[in-house]
Amino acid sequence: MHKEKRNKVLSIFLFIQIGLVYILSYFPLFIEKFYSNGIYIYISTFFRTIFGWVPFSIGDLIYLVLILLTIRFLISFFKDKNKNLKSILFQALASFSIFYFCFYFFWALNYSRPSIINSLQLESKESNSPVNIEELKNITNKLLYRVTYLQKKLTINDSLPVIVPYSTKEVINLTVIGYQNLNKKFNQFQYKTPSLKKSLFSLPITYIGFSGYFNPLTGEAQVDYLIPKISLPMTCSHEVAHQLGIASESEANFIGYLAANFHKDKYFRYSANLSAFRYALFDIYRHDEKLYQEYLLKIPLGVIKNMKESKEFWKKYENPVEPIFKVFYDNYLKINQQEDGLESYNNMVELLIAYDDKYLLR
Repeated sequence: MHKEKRNKVLSIFLFIQIGLVYILSYFPLFIEKFYSNGIYIYISTFFRTIFGWVPFSIGDLIYLVLILLTIRFLISFFKDKNKNLKSILFQALASFSIFYFCFYFFWALNYSRPSIINSLQLESKESNSPVNIEELKNITNKLLYRVTYLQKKLTINDSLPVIVPYSTKEVINLTVIGYQNLNKKFNQFQYKTPSLKKSLFSLPITYIGFSGYFNPLTGEAQVDYLIPKISLPMTCSHEVAHQLGIASESEANFIGYLAANFHKDKYFRYSANLSAFRYALFDIYRHDEKLYQEYLLKIPLGVIKNMKESKEFWKKYENPVEPIFKVFYDNYLKINQQEDGLESYNNMVELLIAYDDKYLLR
């Protein structure tokens, strides 16, 4: 097929794809049965099998090539004084059409699956229902107890911060154990042939405020190896949740928490509960600042030091580009059925409350 004709066909196909994705979003049960628990399982297993054994991120190299090709395209565009704008438009649309297909077919249709609330048989609340402060206090108290207990077990002295003794590679390799244990309780989180790696872009993603990401083009999950080690077990568990088809950020946070909390290793459990406690504490702050101040007085000094370690780390990398990128990502999440955008990360507290009501945090 002639290049011009091919680009036109692919451009038309892009709009057909957008329409199909939109229509499929109204059939979550169909997506769950035939895609998330059907085609996607084979796609993800295939990618993890062919790329998982490679010690570095193939997906990051693909991203780098795409970035370089985009830069070359832009340079060529501005240098060419006799450019054919119509031809260039079809070329750009055709390229995006291919990317769009890979993105949604390889993973992103999972955005349209039903909430994890359904598969775990949790009691769902009506959207926009008012926060039950007593439920929020109850889950916050439980998380504070768990954090306090684990911090004492790991340090003996409540004034000392927990220091994870493992290397980044060791944390990555240990992550699978949490999912093996979680799968024994809920037979839907089987994680074979791991493909979890250090990001080659750790410094850039730190500057834009992200600690990890999933690459749907290769099925690899990448984590920022620069982040405080205390956050790493929870971050690794979160990214694996995305690999297993949990697209929602709040649900990936929730499943990541459960996997790390089901881990036999106390450092993983501490990382999970510290992260969840911080989310719950933030929810307390949003609804009752006086109560928030009361909770601050209950937190052991060692736990406070771990919380400050994370806060100070991210403060070092604050820059003017970060909020711009986060506006972009916020809108990306909203387009993909996460109405709260970046705030959806914090919705995992509601899921924890629902989980605790049915199963009790162990």
